[in-house]
Amino acid sequence: MDIMGFRGTSVEIKGPKEIDRMREVCRMAAETLELVGEMLRPGISTEDINSFVHEDTLRRGARPAPLQYKGFPKSVCTSINDVVCHGIPGAQLLRDGDIINVDVTHVYKGFYGDTSATFYIGKPSAEAIKVTEVARRSLALGIAQVRAGARLGDMGAAIQGFAEGQGCSVVRDFVGHGIGRQFHEEPKVSHYGTWGRGIRLRPGMIFTIEPMINVGGWEVRVLDDDWTAVTTDGSLSAQFEHTVLVTETGAEVLTDRSQVLAQSELFPEYFDAR
Repeated sequence: MDIMGFRGTSVEIKGPKEIDRMREVCRMAAETLELVGEMLRPGISTEDINSFVHEDTLRRGARPAPLQYKGFPKSVCTSINDVVCHGIPGAQLLRDGDIINVDVTHVYKGFYGDTSATFYIGKPSAEAIKVTEVARRSLALGIAQVRAGARLGDMGAAIQGFAEGQGCSVVRDFVGHGIGRQFHEEPKVSHYGTWGRGIRLRPGMIFTIEPMINVGGWEVRVLDDDWTAVTTDGSLSAQFEHTVLVTETGAEVLTDRSQVLAQSELFPEYFDAR
């Protein structure tokens, strides 16, 4: 999950015990997201997804972080088609051809783990495949820039260059964020930017990278519920998110998954075939 306007300005460096706690909660969140992929199909409601995530989170001894965070009414964010982020689960049914981002965050033993993925429902359109696969690759390219001594802006520069090169746009209103004992900490991780700009990354930093990629323009608007962000032009949007630890040699993806993500990782050769 992401939000603008964090408290404080310093970036916390996590120690070994804190990193172990983060590994634990992030593994839980990743496992819940894997199970979500297995349940998705046309005809289920976003409230069904919310109920599943809520119950699975509690089963693990964790707490769903979105629930009542700044008033958010549900345990997970479900964002369909032109919804960029922060979609609120309810009675809406999934339809054949939809894409949906499911954003899971657990709290366990005082630490937060945050991850999301976009899933295909039934048979996707060519446009849905394009925006989803561009978003997936954008996240991978952002993670590839993470290493001690790199600049914070390198991630955004890599993401923006790739996404725009594919004819898509990068949402600018929402960012990744530091995470640990708080849901949202410093630094703010923009998904667009300039190479060589921003603070230097140091081992022990933990933050999310979560690019939101649109088929059309990057502009968004927030609906009257004060949460749901949609593309201004009604175009499709897709997002993937991992929680990442900076190490001496690169990045450790704390929310990495142990298996292929059902209903999501369906087109592994998409860019090779183009």
